[in-house]
Amino acid sequence: MVRENILKIQERIRSACIKAKCDLSSVTIVAVSKGRTVTQIVEAIRAGMSDIGENRVQEALLKYKELLTMNHEPLTIKWHMVGHLQTNKVREAVKIFDLIHSVDSLRLAREINKQAAKINKIQDILIEVKTSGEATKFGATPSQTPGLVKEICALKNISLRGLMTIAPLVDNPEKARPYFKTLRELKDRVNHELRTMNYELNILSMGMTDDFEVAIEEGANMVRIGRAIFDVSS
Repeated sequence: MVRENILKIQERIRSACIKAKCDLSSVTIVAVSKGRTVTQIVEAIRAGMSDIGENRVQEALLKYKELLTMNHEPLTIKWHMVGHLQTNKVREAVKIFDLIHSVDSLRLAREINKQAAKINKIQDILIEVKTSGEATKFGATPSQTPGLVKEICALKNISLRGLMTIAPLVDNPEKARPYFKTLRELKDRVNHELRTMNYELNILSMGMTDDFEVAIEEGANMVRIGRAIFDVSS
């Protein structure tokens, strides 16, 4: 069922890319495996997924270690931290995650930089932006983001790759469009300011199971999909 779900998602992404006039190969699917088993993750990988997203560091560590000890063919996996990251979890996070999507403050970025330096790693990150203004969501505000970008760019053991946002839950994906548009326009504005530093943000991580097509139409090149991949009813 996971394989069939992935094929359906790929077809929907293909249609969205045609509408947005972008290349299908430019869109990365992050299979969000929160609450899923290692067996389900392996099934997704065998069906073509190479990017796995987790919301919690401890859960990710357990799955990471289990996958290392399983006796099947070598698996090529990139691990993504897509949930809120607490500073006291950073030391473990930098050991396994290839990309941290949820950096929402300079304090957190500095801790990531510190812990990455200890293991001689350049940690790829995204800045999480709260485009909706919802009190329940984490993220820098759009007005704070340009200054935060410049501060983070000065950290030697961090590579800032782009921006991430989570749109509000809505009953119609079209209602999420303004939040995705805000992030795209913010990225363009930040990149204009970064030209003098010879630096460019190239990842827009936005869109999930219920709204990823609209996100792609607005410029997303990384979508985080869990339920539509792993649920039997998808």
